[in-house]
Amino acid sequence: MLSKSFKYCLVICVALVSIASNFAWAKDDWLNIKLTGASDKLNKNIRAHLGESPNSAVQRRAFLFTVEDNVNAALESMGHYHAKVDIEVTEAEKGPWTLNVSIDEGKPTIIEWIDIKFSDEMLDDSSFNRWMNLLTIKPGDVLNHGVYSELKSQLVTLALARGYFDGSFTRSDIEVNRDLNTARIHLYFESGKRYSIGNVEFSGQTVNDDILENLIPFDPHAKYSTQRLNRLNRNLIDTGYFAGIKVLPQLDGMSNTEIPIKVELSPRPTHSFEVGLGADIGNNAEKSSIDPRVRLTWRMPQINRYGHTQETTMEWSPDKPKFLTTYTIPLTHPLDDQLKFRVGLLRDKYGVTQDYNPDDRSYDYTGQLESEKRLIGVIRQQRLDNDWLFGYSVEFNQEFYNQSDTDYDPKFLLFGIGIGKTTRGDNTLDPKSGFRQVYSIEYGNSSLGSEINLTKIEAKFKWIDTFFDRHRIVTRLDMGANIADSDEIAQISPSLRYFAGGDQTIRGYGYQELGPYIEYINSEGGVSRQVVGGRYLVVGSLEYQYYLTDTWRVGTFVDAGNAFDTEQFEPVVSVGGGIHWISPIGPIKLDVGVGLKETTTIDRSWRIHLTMGTDL
Repeated sequence: MLSKSFKYCLVICVALVSIASNFAWAKDDWLNIKLTGASDKLNKNIRAHLGESPNSAVQRRAFLFTVEDNVNAALESMGHYHAKVDIEVTEAEKGPWTLNVSIDEGKPTIIEWIDIKFSDEMLDDSSFNRWMNLLTIKPGDVLNHGVYSELKSQLVTLALARGYFDGSFTRSDIEVNRDLNTARIHLYFESGKRYSIGNVEFSGQTVNDDILENLIPFDPHAKYSTQRLNRLNRNLIDTGYFAGIKVLPQLDGMSNTEIPIKVELSPRPTHSFEVGLGADIGNNAEKSSIDPRVRLTWRMPQINRYGHTQETTMEWSPDKPKFLTTYTIPLTHPLDDQLKFRVGLLRDKYGVTQDYNPDDRSYDYTGQLESEKRLIGVIRQQRLDNDWLFGYSVEFNQEFYNQSDTDYDPKFLLFGIGIGKTTRGDNTLDPKSGFRQVYSIEYGNSSLGSEINLTKIEAKFKWIDTFFDRHRIVTRLDMGANIADSDEIAQISPSLRYFAGGDQTIRGYGYQELGPYIEYINSEGGVSRQVVGGRYLVVGSLEYQYYLTDTWRVGTFVDAGNAFDTEQFEPVVSVGGGIHWISPIGPIKLDVGVGLKETTTIDRSWRIHLTMGTDL
């Protein structure tokens, strides 16, 4: 038998459920709307004109009172002036009412012509002709008032962006002939004069005024355009000097002909640090390995008022620590003409070393060709008028390594020259399209401090394009050649020779483990062989990527090529795929590569590559 208190509780709970149910109906179910007879596009526009559903009896009456006007307005805005609308309301004592709207669209109104006229200074401005050529609206289209409003908005926006601040429409209307179901659009725009850019005033700067003046990418009193101001903003960003940048046209201070520009700047912190992580995981000549990489970059974005900067990179991986510091001095232009001083201590491993095991009649892995390189160099880099980067350099380096149980320490004084250009479809960290080409040549002469006469020639290409929004193609081709006497190959430092393998050349193989090899009698009288690199390099890649979302994509690739000498060429091919996350700091890629071929020194290999950074 139920207790009295439990009965009371049950009654209260039932009452609360009933009240909650009635409240839910009162809030969400006052009116059901059913549209029939119209296309999905028209239905969407009608619902937008009707607005939100009512949530009270008073709002329902007001909603129904305006239904016919709102439906007709929605139809006429999309060119249906002869549509027939039948409205029926079914009332209910309890629960929502039903609104049935039956529509006969009728024949739409067709645009007969589009009359757009300019006057004053904008007649000589090619930007408006380009805008006209990009218009998709044309005679024969169904009239849409939204498209017409967008036309007007685009024209006003372009005029303001080009400095026509006194511009106005002298005529803007749609002339509709309801009998013939035709319409004529008239847009007459009187631009007035085009304003110029006045004085550019900087505030908050911590570098000399001449540096900032060199960053202004337009002549004094140039015609106003937001594109010119955006280029100024981009130049200021590219220097790396500033944490905050605001380029502000002073419309309140404009004269009859010019608009002054105020640039508010705030400096970056004196020091910044950046950490990068990467790893190669898989099997190679060493059977299995994990090769982690940690990179720390220390930057001083502005050392003094002359705009000097420094960047130091320290990279650690097992037995391959690297240190490189670059000090940059701006010359005639802070971005387009720079003098760089570099000092570095680089340790690296190349190829594989194997000893012959007569018992198993096979070669056992014993290590790699190890080197330590010390360098100092001077580079001048200039940006030419056609956006090519041109540079020339002098570098002295000495490298210590042991090859064929013999110690070497060759010195090279290399004179270099290079030119390159990168074009991007956009300025994001994950560009949808772009092309990079780099050409370089270095020369060392035995009479000028180099160990041997050496000429090193390289060419590198990378092409990116995106088709149908989500399908991206990335291709790469790297070629190089060392021109030297055949009997002096051992005197070429390992860092100047060519090796293949790793995420930058042929994925699926270990870092720099592929290339020509030599056999020799080791210090213990046995037979050894060692991959020592080649005089030539040809490697290429073709990768297809598909965007699952805006921030995730999958990819599949084929890499091919090798380092080689004229008498020893073993082309290698690998395939694989992976998943990429487009993070705020750039793409992070997890790829798995599988080698398709065993070479004389390397079994079939597979690797997991974790990399981070933009493709261009």
